[in-house]
Amino acid sequence: MGPAAGTPAPTGWLQRPWCLEGTPIAARAGVGKQTIYRRWPSKSAVVFAALLALSEGADGKSVALPDTGDLEADLKLVMRATVKEFADQGFDRLIRALQAEIAHDAALAAEYREKLAQPLEAAKRERLRSGQEAGQLDADADLDLALEVLYAPLFQRWLHRSGPLTDAYADALVDATLRAFGP
Repeated sequence: MGPAAGTPAPTGWLQRPWCLEGTPIAARAGVGKQTIYRRWPSKSAVVFAALLALSEGADGKSVALPDTGDLEADLKLVMRATVKEFADQGFDRLIRALQAEIAHDAALAAEYREKLAQPLEAAKRERLRSGQEAGQLDADADLDLALEVLYAPLFQRWLHRSGPLTDAYADALVDATLRAFGP
């Protein structure tokens, strides 16, 4: 799916739909445009496939969260990377446009949940579980709630553009979450 990710201006497909016509993507992939049209039912599906390819590791598997044994340091590393992604203008436009399409396309929403959201949530939950087992979180902590407390304020700030997305903000979210769910 790399050819779609490299297609000019994929983040503006709603305003400039020509940028995701099958021809430029097909040319980069070395296939005919009918191959593109058969494989993906919509431009949104092409963009989602490109995003999914970018979210995979070099081995084609989902990226796991770091586990150095220091939950605080690992979460700050991940949250700072998330802040950087959301603050990047290209990524921001891509995700905003994709979220808008997901809101109106039930099939795309289901694929997004199945292939990206749920695996990422599972990886995040597993990292918290590892911290819980190491005594860095309360043994009875609700890990799903902890994830919401950690990520929802960041998503809210990004969605509404209500404040800067900085490393300090990411660190503050980690600190607040660990205070709330710590031993």
